[in-house]
Amino acid sequence: MKDKTIDYILRTTWLTVQKMYNEEAAKIDSTMATGFTLLSIDPEKGTPSTSLGPKMGMEATSLSRILKSMETKGLIARKPNPDDGRGVIITLTDFGLEKRDFSREKVLTFNEAIKKEVSEEQLNHFYEVAEIINNMVCNKKIYK
Repeated sequence: MKDKTIDYILRTTWLTVQKMYNEEAAKIDSTMATGFTLLSIDPEKGTPSTSLGPKMGMEATSLSRILKSMETKGLIARKPNPDDGRGVIITLTDFGLEKRDFSREKVLTFNEAIKKEVSEEQLNHFYEVAEIINNMVCNKKIYK
């Protein structure tokens, strides 16, 4: 793998993980994006719609499509934000909580499987490198 670019390794690894999650989600007629959204919503208090996109690192347009689909499937409900009359709180329905538990279990299973194969030191290096890459990109240290 050393002759491949960092970008290539990041992209192909993520696409492989994404495919794996989508295959698991398809078993319950869902998608990885829906599972990620379910995991990003506070299961007890809900999450303001305006903070959900930034929390997930998604554009509002993409998130709107996912939320509309989730609402149609009965996974979420939109409620007025008591702190901001113009805002909306996205809450999970009982069905949404059930699907959230499924998604959470899949993520935890993935994490545990990786931890069995990768040493703590290797994992710490991975986290460090990922953080450096993220900071460099977010702080526009590569392309100004």
